[in-house]
Amino acid sequence: MKKTASLLLLSCFAYHSQAQQTNTPLATEIDSMSYAVGMNIASSLKGGGIDTLNYEVFTAALKDVIEYNHANMDGQVSNAVVNAYVAKVKEKQLAAATAEGTAFLAANAKKKGVQVMPNGLQYKVITEGTGPKPVDGQTVSTHYKGTLINGKQFDSSYDRGEPTSFNINQVIPGWTQALKMMPVGSKWEIYIPQELAYGERAMGANIPAYSTLIFTIELLEIVQ
Repeated sequence: MKKTASLLLLSCFAYHSQAQQTNTPLATEIDSMSYAVGMNIASSLKGGGIDTLNYEVFTAALKDVIEYNHANMDGQVSNAVVNAYVAKVKEKQLAAATAEGTAFLAANAKKKGVQVMPNGLQYKVITEGTGPKPVDGQTVSTHYKGTLINGKQFDSSYDRGEPTSFNINQVIPGWTQALKMMPVGSKWEIYIPQELAYGERAMGANIPAYSTLIFTIELLEIVQ
């Protein structure tokens, strides 16, 4: 996807938390490398739904494997422990997010101008264009803004100051469906159930797993 439609196609593993920063000094190359490795591991863990650790035990495991070439678990056991924990976390996330998303969409469906598709996608026409509608395989140029149902913005081509171009079959299903209904020149607001968005995949720290998403989309042109 050109110009990195940051969160429509790919996960973003970068995250930032001013309140919790440790301000660890990075005086040497090894310091910087160690911190970078820690960031990568932490981002991967957060993306997989793990955000609670015993850091003392975690550090001990790193040291056991790196320095002593020994671990207190074999690979199969460690994988089973992680998979069981992640499954439990995802089950809780699904229950909470599904309840919130279902309640939001039920209330939203009653609002003036909101149309509801059979598969649950909702949309509201802000401006109806007069151009052609894109079809499978075509590349389009759009401006858009994405938010969670709590109003938190996670992406915006407006903020980047330029539109984004992409193949309509290379985005989340809710986007593909909406774009194929939009004449060029249209501006819609769409409301995407989690199963038509990213489902169980968390997109870094910005989009939790099972999130219902809201997008404002301007379909500017069909590029090819």
